[in-house]
Formats: sequence, structure tokens, C-alpha cells
Amino acid sequence: MATEVSPKDAVELTGSSASYSPENPAPVIEPPRARTKRTQRRGRTNFELYGWLFMRLSGVVLVVLVIGHLLIQLVLDGGVTKVGFAFVAGRWASPFWQYWDLAMLWLAMLHGGNGLRTVINDYAEQANTRIWLKTLLFTAVAFTIVLGSLVIFTFDPNIR
Repeated sequence: MATEVSPKDAVELTGSSASYSPENPAPVIEPPRARTKRTQRRGRTNFELYGWLFMRLSGVVLVVLVIGHLLIQLVLDGGVTKVGFAFVAGRWASPFWQYWDLAMLWLAMLHGGNGLRTVINDYAEQANTRIWLKTLLFTAVAFTIVLGSLVIFTFDPNIR
């Protein structure tokens, strides 16, 4: 049973659509992540996957570390009015608190640095701009991690 198309139901092809037919098909658009002639032939890695996983896992660990830190600082130790040089010296006398604060420092800096790296990749359009911004970012993250780690482990409560 053949169906007839009435003139009011017919679709009129106009412009560039009219030139395509089974003998002359429309061009195929490549998928967005397909390799092109300009794509460098590097070994493919899963760096972005690992970065994505790191963000999720470090976020969960950071929530536990930060809530634990705030709970102990604000609720159990009497609030921010007791925080001072002597309080920090007493706290960092214990290796447990040194490593707790070190883990918070490292995870927070790496988590934030990875997030900002993603923002730079998304919004910096020119390659040179991306390179300079990421170089500045990596330098700042590394400097803060090294300096913070030195402060935590070389803290001297007997300084005068």
C-alpha cells in the first residue's frame, strides 16, 4: 500500500539542502575528538581521567580532614580565641597533627591547582596564554607546598 504525499504535506528543499541526494550525500562531520592532520602523534595517556578521579577522591578526603580540623579547633579545643603561637606549638609537637595539617595542605593545593588548570584549559584560547598561565599556576602551587611543608616540619616553638 503506497502512501501518497499531498502537496500541503510535501517538504520543499531549499538552498544547499536541495543539492544532496543518494548520489550526492552530505559531507560527514568528524566526531569532536577524532584525530586530525594537525593533531600531534603522541602516546595517548589517561591524564584527564586521572585528574578527574583525583578531584573526586581528594575532595572526599579534604571534606573529612577539614570538618575534622574545624570540629577539633572550634568545638573541642575552645574556639578560635585560644589559637595562638603557643597553641600551634603544642599542636605541632605531635607528629599526628603535623601529618594531618600536611595532608590538608598538599591535598588542598593539588586539588585547587588541578581545578584551576582545568579552568585555564577551558578558557585560555591561545596556546601561549595557556602555557604561561599554567607555568605560573604550577610555580605558585609548588612554592606554597614547599614553603608550607618546611614551616610544618621546621617549626621551632623556642624561637625568640
